[in-house]
Amino acid sequence: MGMKETVLEKFAEVFGDSEGVKVYFAPGRVNMIGEHTDYNGGHVFPCALTIGTYAVARKRDDRKLRFYSMNFDALGVLESSLENLKPEKEAGWTNYPKGVMWAFGEKGFEIPNGMDILLNGNIPNGSGLSSSASVEVVTGFILRDLFGFDVTNTDLALIGQYSENKFNGVNCGIMDQFAIAMGKKDNAIFLDTADLSYEYAPMKLENAKIVISCSNKKRGLGDSKYNERRSECETALSEIQQVVGINSLGDLTEEQFETYKAAIQDEVRVRRAKHAVYENQRTIKAVEALKNNDVELFGKLMNESHVSLRDDYEVTGEELDTLVEEAWKVDGVIGSRMTGAGFGGCTVSIVKEEAIDRFIEQVGTAYEKKIGYAADFYVVEIGDGPVIL
Repeated sequence: MGMKETVLEKFAEVFGDSEGVKVYFAPGRVNMIGEHTDYNGGHVFPCALTIGTYAVARKRDDRKLRFYSMNFDALGVLESSLENLKPEKEAGWTNYPKGVMWAFGEKGFEIPNGMDILLNGNIPNGSGLSSSASVEVVTGFILRDLFGFDVTNTDLALIGQYSENKFNGVNCGIMDQFAIAMGKKDNAIFLDTADLSYEYAPMKLENAKIVISCSNKKRGLGDSKYNERRSECETALSEIQQVVGINSLGDLTEEQFETYKAAIQDEVRVRRAKHAVYENQRTIKAVEALKNNDVELFGKLMNESHVSLRDDYEVTGEELDTLVEEAWKVDGVIGSRMTGAGFGGCTVSIVKEEAIDRFIEQVGTAYEKKIGYAADFYVVEIGDGPVIL
C-alpha cells in the first residue's frame, strides 16, 4: 500500500470518513553546504528530498480545527479553533500548522473555515532534516489550495519562516522553508539569503549518492544555542559596521574580513564571524566546482565546512564529530559534514555507490562503540517541492 492510500485510510478511521479530502506532500530538505550563513546574509545550497510530510485535509463548515498526526498517534485528535490561534505548550506539534494559519491572517489572508487535517511524516524526527519547516510549507500549500489565496511558493516559504519566528519563537533563517517550497528534482538551490535571488544547480553525482547519517541525539531548536550564535554574529556585525559600510557578514570576502576583524571586541565573536564569512565563500566556490563537474573539490569544501563548524562556530558536538571523522576514514567518501543547526541531528555525505554498504557498516559500528547507541543511515534522492497527490 502506498503512502497516499495509507493516509487516506487513517483519515477515514480517525475522522469518520474521507469524503471531500485532498492529499498533499511537502519534502524535507538537506543542506549540502552553507551552514549558519542564512541569517548572516550569505549563500546556502540546500536541496529538497523525496522524504517529507504527507497531509490529508478538508474544509469544515465551522471554525473548528482538528489535527491528528500518525507520528504522535498517542496524542489522538488535538482540537483547536481559528478563534484561538496562539502558541500553547499543550498544543505540542500543532503549534506549527496553527502558526502558519495565524501568519496567513497577519498577512491579510483571513481563513474562513476550520479544517480536519491528518499528517504523516517519514522524515526521521529530530534529525535536523527540517520536519517543522516541511509541516509549515505543507500547511501553507493546503491553505492556498483550499481557499484560493494568491500566494507564490516563495511567499509560502516567507510565511512559514515568519510563523516560526513570531509564533513559535525560533529565530530561524529562510533556508529550510525556501528549500522545501522551491525544491526541484535532481537540483540543489544556490540561494543568496540577502535578497532571495537563486539559481538551480544540477547535482550530477556520477556513481555516487547522498547518504544522511542521523546521530539520534535529540535536540530542541528553540532551546539550543541557536539564538545565542545568532546574537553573537549580530554583535560582531555591528562592531565591523563601525569601520566599514556593510549590510551583513555575507558581504565580506575572506581578505576583507581579515582586514576588519580587529574591530570585533571579543575573541569568541571573531571566530563566529569568521565562520559566517568563510562558509559563505566556501559555498560560492562549491557551486562553481559543481558547475565544473569537480565533485572532488565540492567534497573537500564540505569537509572544510565541518571543521569550521566544529572549531570556529562550535555547534557540532561529539556525536556529529564522530560520524564525520569516521566517514572521512572510509575509502570512497567524497565529502562529509554536519548539516542543519547542529548539536545533534545529521551529517550529509557524498559516497561512491560501491562504498555505501561499507560506509554504513564502518561508520555505524564505530559510532555505536563510541557513543553507546546506534545511528541511522538513509540513502536519499533529491526531489521536487510541494505537490497535490
